Parts: sequence; structure tokens; C-alpha cells
Amino acid sequence: MTAQIGERLLYDGREMSMSTLPLDDYFALAGVSPDFGYEQCTAMWRGYVGSWTVLGDRLYLVAIHNLASDGADTNFLETIFPGHPDSVFADWYTGTLCIPQGEILKYVHMGYLSTFERDMLIDVERGVIGEVRIREYDIPSLGGAQNV
Repeated sequence: MTAQIGERLLYDGREMSMSTLPLDDYFALAGVSPDFGYEQCTAMWRGYVGSWTVLGDRLYLVAIHNLASDGADTNFLETIFPGHPDSVFADWYTGTLCIPQGEILKYVHMGYLSTFERDMLIDVERGVIGEVRIREYDIPSLGGAQNV
């Protein structure tokens, strides 16, 4: 599998790429596998890119985009979440958001396995933001990580 296009996250006024897929948890809980009408690209096997934002201490999904073979960009948010045209509180998601930061130290041509200088880790419990921490990687050896 090719390295994948990350989800988008607006956090603390900055747009970042996220290597976590919170929407996959929703699909698993709902027992659905939506067809986004997307011709598969090796860099986006899931067929969509979710756009997320943190408002206050809550995680919201604000868009679900795909890029059709004709180049049209479609937002599927209200298709997946009827009655929510602008955003939906991600109360189904509990886990840790991983936001790679800095220079890439080791590229892995698969999923989200590349290593960057550091990861911002944001704990989420039922859509509510918890602890935020930084994991720095040991650059010379890539042998380990340190939580800061």
C-alpha cells in the first residue's frame, strides 16, 4: 500500500495533516461502508479525506471530500450525517489523534508508517479533547521516541 493522504485538522489556528482516521470508527460502529464514487488512487484507499476542527474542547467533522475521476470535488458530510450540513460533533470517537510534525526522517511506502521529527498526540474521549503531548524521535538512531 502506498503512503496515504492524511486527514485535515484545524487546531489552534493551524491546518495540519493527521494520520488518524476517526471517521473509520463511525463507519465501523454504524456497520456501513459508504461508496464515495471515487476511482481509487493508491494514495487514498479510503476514497475520502475528512476535514476536522477543534472548537473549544470538542472535535468536529466539518467536511468529507472526495475527488471524482472528472475532477469534481464533492462534500459528503450531509449525505453521511443528514441534518448536519456544516459540522457534526465527533462523539463516536475515542482514541488518540496523531499529527506528524517536522521533517520526515524515514519514509515508508505504506499507510502512515513514515517517521517524522515528532508527533503531536491529542487524546480524545467521546469527542472531547483531553491531554495533548508531543512525542519526539531520536534523530540519529530512530531507535526510540521520547514523550515530552
